[in-house]
Amino acid sequence: MRLGGRIQAAIEVMEDVQNRRRPISEALKDWGLAHRFAGSGDRAFIGNLAYDALRWRASTRWIMDSDKASSLIFGTVVYRWNQSWQELETTFEGDKFAPPLPGKSKREAADARRLSDAPEWIQADLPKWLVPHFQSNFSDEWIAEAQALSGRPPLDLRVNTLKSDRGTELTALQSLGAELTDISSTGLRIQPSDGARRHPNVQVEESYQLGRIEIQDEASQIASELIYAQPDETILDFCAGAGGKTLALAAAMKNTGKLYAYDNDRNRQAGIFERLERAGASQTIVLKPDDGRLAGLLGACDRVVVDAPCTGSGTWRRKPDAKWRLTDKQLLARQEEQQVVLEEAAPFVRNEGFLVYMTCSVLAAENEDSVAGFLNENPAFELVSAGEVWQDVFGFDKPQPWSADMMSITLTPASTATDGFYFAVMQKVS
Repeated sequence: MRLGGRIQAAIEVMEDVQNRRRPISEALKDWGLAHRFAGSGDRAFIGNLAYDALRWRASTRWIMDSDKASSLIFGTVVYRWNQSWQELETTFEGDKFAPPLPGKSKREAADARRLSDAPEWIQADLPKWLVPHFQSNFSDEWIAEAQALSGRPPLDLRVNTLKSDRGTELTALQSLGAELTDISSTGLRIQPSDGARRHPNVQVEESYQLGRIEIQDEASQIASELIYAQPDETILDFCAGAGGKTLALAAAMKNTGKLYAYDNDRNRQAGIFERLERAGASQTIVLKPDDGRLAGLLGACDRVVVDAPCTGSGTWRRKPDAKWRLTDKQLLARQEEQQVVLEEAAPFVRNEGFLVYMTCSVLAAENEDSVAGFLNENPAFELVSAGEVWQDVFGFDKPQPWSADMMSITLTPASTATDGFYFAVMQKVS
């Protein structure tokens, strides 16, 4: 496909997202099924352009003075991908598949606008109603933190220490541009792609096929290390999902002790058995909803891990459309779910054991506030310093997370170059 056809395809995908209020991933999948002639390079270009248009939707809409799909796509091409209007005009000449360019007066008006003149929430590429949440959490840095959540993410990999080590896998994946992560002791990173370029498909690599690496953002790897799982402990991963953290815990425990992976939604556990087998996590036990064995763990676990349901605001780099679909009603629903899951998980913690709470969110309403709500109703638990655990595990010379009092921590793209992630630990003291 020529450039004009690719841009027109991205406009069609964006129109589908807007008109049907559906995730961008679904719109791209349907477009691909309906246009099987498109090559992998075409799909990468169209997907990257559509995702970028959503990442910077507010600022591009302001520059273009329009929320039309064509305005968002053209604005992204010109003001984010640095393709000039003149170059597009020349390239589109004679291309019957190219979309019509905005009129000359609209282009000139867009060129004349400066984003620094826009309201702060637009500069931040943030829904306006979320501004107070970011201001309360990040103070004077809230715009920079929000802007970082609009960037492209890297591809992070966790080395499975049950089968390999970082040095070996760094060498094996050197041709893909892999490098060591700054914080995680088991992480490798392939830096974000730019323009039409896409990340390599690591799932076809021998390292992945043989279970020596897993795809896992560095924030999730860091949280897995902060859990401080020890060999021979009894640990319950209470919201295990497809098992990303379960695999990391199995490696930390060196395939010893008792590690249980549970989720109350059977559908979220799809693929966990295949992943455990590939990783060699042979001592991990998967518990499904209504599994009678779960009751036998009451009061018996050294650590219970709750990766709670949340808005996913920390993953907006990967799912930018979710940012614009989020509502205050949904945020309230997640808070209520978090209290329920904490109350359900707490009875499995033994005396002097630990309840670990984490989310992939950067909003205090579902982080610090949810922890405080649980502690108010459960005096048998007290918050312990996650900041001190961070210092013990990672030291002082690495990028540091956000923390008001060192009791809990928040990772962000701007502060730690990871997805947004919250981590807190509570100990059962009576």
